[in-house]
Amino acid sequence: MSKTNSFRRRVRSSMHTRTKFRAFPLVAALLFVAACDRETGETNARSETAVVKVVTHVAQPQRLLDEIQALGTARANESIEIRPRISSIVTRVAFTEGQLVREGDLLIELENSEVRAGLAVAEAALSESLSTYNRSEALASTQAISASSLEQLRATMQVHQAQVAAARARLENTVIRAPFSGRVGLRRISPGGFVDNSTIITTLDDTEIIKLDFSIPEAFLTVVAGGMNIVARSLVYPDRSFAGTVESIDTRLDPVARSVRVRAVLSNPDGALKPGMFLTVDLQRDRGEVLVAPEEAIVPERDEQFVFQVVDGKAVKRRVTLGRRVPGLVEITGGISSGDLLITEGTHKVREGSAVEIVNRHAAEGSGGGGAAAKP
Repeated sequence: MSKTNSFRRRVRSSMHTRTKFRAFPLVAALLFVAACDRETGETNARSETAVVKVVTHVAQPQRLLDEIQALGTARANESIEIRPRISSIVTRVAFTEGQLVREGDLLIELENSEVRAGLAVAEAALSESLSTYNRSEALASTQAISASSLEQLRATMQVHQAQVAAARARLENTVIRAPFSGRVGLRRISPGGFVDNSTIITTLDDTEIIKLDFSIPEAFLTVVAGGMNIVARSLVYPDRSFAGTVESIDTRLDPVARSVRVRAVLSNPDGALKPGMFLTVDLQRDRGEVLVAPEEAIVPERDEQFVFQVVDGKAVKRRVTLGRRVPGLVEITGGISSGDLLITEGTHKVREGSAVEIVNRHAAEGSGGGGAAAKP
């Protein structure tokens, strides 16, 4: 019995020892968690009382200019290819290449002997029918001719009149005249050459006024308007600019490029601009005084934009609405007011209610600025 009791005491002692060893890790873990909680609390407390050094900027109104640069193609005010309306032989070329002609000036004469002969035949037939009708009309009062016969003679006379008009029109087609004032291009035919309605004789361009067609993104539709002044430049004349005005805006947008065609007119009295030239177009619109802030002050969060404002030495988070951007600046359309002090450096260190220290006192006083140009 004594041996049995001794064995039981040893077993209970061993079980008690193992239980103590198993409980030790749990106690240690609890102590570690408590220590971490105390350290975290101390860190949070220090962060709440720590002063963050920041750089600030005063939000102020500034004059903003909208600028658009586009590539346009110069076109003549009026431009055509001179072609004959009939098939014939060229008998005379009445212009020289590059000549400035006026409306109605003779350009080309075609062989017309057959057409003139046809006109003479038609005029003779008209003269005979007209004489016969006049005699018959005089006899109609004495009833020497019936009314139906007189009516038939009148119809014949009218047919001959129409034939004369057609012959004169054919004769007119043998002479080609300038339909408007302008400058003719290169001559592509020679006297004695055969031409038809597919032959290009020369070109005629009115370049005293140049039409400039260019495209702008649909986002800038509100910037461009009829009568707006533009400035165009060409690589051919690097030291010269060409002033013009917007004449019209297309009624439809390109569904692929999401752009709209704009047409401007430029004065070209010396003929420096040629149809087909590429021109760079600068458009400007003064948006007046708008509230702007540095881009560094903007803190994006998901689909919203925020800034940190300094109020009574603490950071206050404000949600803002943005407008147009310019290099280094962004327009603020809502959320803050002129004169508000915004944090531009240190935004990643502060949060709502953080104590801050401004290290650029001169920026807090504000300074005037010039105009800024908005780029597309």
